[in-house]
Amino acid sequence: MQHILGLDPGLASLGFGSIRADTDSLGLLDYGIIQTPAKTDIGLRLQTIYDDLHQLLTTHKPDLVALEKLFFYRMGNTILVAQARGVILLVLAQHQLPIIEYTPAQIKLALTGYGAADKHAVQEAVARELKLDALPRPDDAADALAVALTAWFQR
Repeated sequence: MQHILGLDPGLASLGFGSIRADTDSLGLLDYGIIQTPAKTDIGLRLQTIYDDLHQLLTTHKPDLVALEKLFFYRMGNTILVAQARGVILLVLAQHQLPIIEYTPAQIKLALTGYGAADKHAVQEAVARELKLDALPRPDDAADALAVALTAWFQR
């Protein structure tokens, strides 16, 4: 059995999704977000991500971490996400965890068979694969579960 933690990097909201996977079964362990307040100093927001991610890794003890690769869309936002991503990579290195990264298109392809699928189609695939009664919320947590599932499917 393997415990995979998926992460959807962000500064305002860092999504996480934790699954356990066996050769013939998948199970949901936990999902949610690490949030940082918008009007807080950037250093304090990064510190929150650092502290909360350490706690999350200590609690969940994953075997593998799957991370969504940085996607460039608005330069200002990309820089903030890149800073958060640097903190994430630091914490993962401190925990000596293996990391695998996927682009948004790779995640969409793995879950839906179509690399340009919309967000709703990916969320439906996550709910179906994990046998959930409803789509996981918030979106960042659903995205993190999609990343974790991609790691399992691509093994």
